[in-house]
Amino acid sequence: MKPLVLSLRSSPVIWTCRQCLHSQRRRVSSRYSTYAPPNRRVLGRRPRLRAVVLAAAGGTFGVGALAFTDDVKHTYAAAQRTGRVVSTLAVCINDYRVALGSETEDPREQSSLLRHCHKRCAERTLRVLEQNGSIFIKLGQHLSSMNYLLPEEWCNTFIPLQDKCPVSSIESIEGLFLKDTGQPLSELFSEFEREPIGAASLAQVHRATMKESGQRVAVKVQHPALEEWVPLDLALTRFTFSTLKRFFPEYDLEWLAKEMGHSLPQELDFDREAENARRVREYFSHVKGSPLVVPEVIWSKKRILVMDYISGHRPDDLNYLDTNGIDRDEVSAALAHIFNEMIFGENAPLHCDPHGGNLAIRKNSSRRGPNFDIVLYDHGLYRDIPTDLRRSYAKLWLAVIDADEPKMRKYAYEVAGITDEQFPIFASAITGRDYRVLTKSVIMPRSEEEKEHISEAMGDGLLQQLVQMLGQVPRIILLILKTNDLTRSLDENLHTKQGPVRTFLILARYCSRTVFQEQLENIKRRGSVLWPENFFRLLGAWGSYVRVELKLSLYEYFLSLRRLGRLVGFA
Repeated sequence: MKPLVLSLRSSPVIWTCRQCLHSQRRRVSSRYSTYAPPNRRVLGRRPRLRAVVLAAAGGTFGVGALAFTDDVKHTYAAAQRTGRVVSTLAVCINDYRVALGSETEDPREQSSLLRHCHKRCAERTLRVLEQNGSIFIKLGQHLSSMNYLLPEEWCNTFIPLQDKCPVSSIESIEGLFLKDTGQPLSELFSEFEREPIGAASLAQVHRATMKESGQRVAVKVQHPALEEWVPLDLALTRFTFSTLKRFFPEYDLEWLAKEMGHSLPQELDFDREAENARRVREYFSHVKGSPLVVPEVIWSKKRILVMDYISGHRPDDLNYLDTNGIDRDEVSAALAHIFNEMIFGENAPLHCDPHGGNLAIRKNSSRRGPNFDIVLYDHGLYRDIPTDLRRSYAKLWLAVIDADEPKMRKYAYEVAGITDEQFPIFASAITGRDYRVLTKSVIMPRSEEEKEHISEAMGDGLLQQLVQMLGQVPRIILLILKTNDLTRSLDENLHTKQGPVRTFLILARYCSRTVFQEQLENIKRRGSVLWPENFFRLLGAWGSYVRVELKLSLYEYFLSLRRLGRLVGFA
């Protein structure tokens, strides 16, 4: 789901459910629709029995005919949706079989044939996703960001879907409110903007004013048509990936369909989203100095979520940051603190969709420390990381930062069952770096040579191994990898002056804290810390923890001096 407020996508493509096609043709001049009953003819005082019987029979027949017609329309539309998917899938499979089976001696010609095949199939698929709408838009948006897994022709072709989210008509929204709450909009809100301020694949957001309190709110409303099409569309998604696996077993993407089938029902439950929002808001209220702001939930239903209206700018709006004196490096550091706290914090909830559209930056000069707030939207997809997994994951990252390959391999197996053969791919997946770099220093900036090497490796069979590995790792690891990838993208888009050095030091602080907490628990189980053996263990654990803390504190102090120097003109 995209952001709840101003940072949401605009310029939408109109898409409404079948029940609303007729109502869209009406033009409502007032702010709200009027639910008035139709005019009724006044019957004669002494109607004949025959007329009554005929009228009743005619009415029954009419209602039955309308219901039958409605079912026929639904069946026809379902057949259309299914036909688009199945026919396009068949054409693409045949296209790939021809391209892969062509015999050419020139590798460059073979590569060119395959790239053109990628492009043709991606364009065909794009048309189907746009025509079917619903969750297919969300699927396409997700695929467009999987540049570590899919050829660039597919990812680049799907990028326009980020700006083509469906918009449901105001009439359909009014109907949904009446059905789900039993009240029209006019009884709940003194003002409800007809045009959404943003739309995403699953819902859209309207600004409104609460009738009783006068509070300005953001109202997130699920697209009414989703209720009708989600079951079929999920089945079509499963069918598509299982068919691809049957023809191309080395590219098994069924795990993607399974994850979507598991996550989507949660994202469509706005009562669950409201609870997630309350939980993360409560958790970070106890994190000292955190600039995270989560809009307060006013009330919710399964398809409606009303929250406090808080606007902001996307974190990659560099002009806004620079003109308001917001330090990009401080934004990067704050984001690193927030999401590392979610991953490594005790009982912390993990937001699993932290892309740029679900975050906003707003200036806050009254805050001590950073002069900005980070607003977090869309709380539909959360996970809890088990304690053992969280601790092994922390040890894995400490091994990566220390370039300790034997420990990297050990904890990669503990975290995700990664074998020695799979380890280089897994290490590159969690860090976004070339494996050769990890044995030296993950902190160094990515060079063009490194990016080119990764791209070439993908074409040399690494992609097949990556697809197979992702199908084997636990589902929670997939979501952690997704969160890592999105937060890494956020940081790169900020174009910070320090590069990745500071964010890795912040990561090291959280990993070190997690390991230290585990060591303290183990020491306590052994008995009193005053026992010589336990005392020396405690000293060793405390020394490792303080070393990382001191290193980070000194570096942040150095950065503060540099910023101060720039402000007074000495740097």
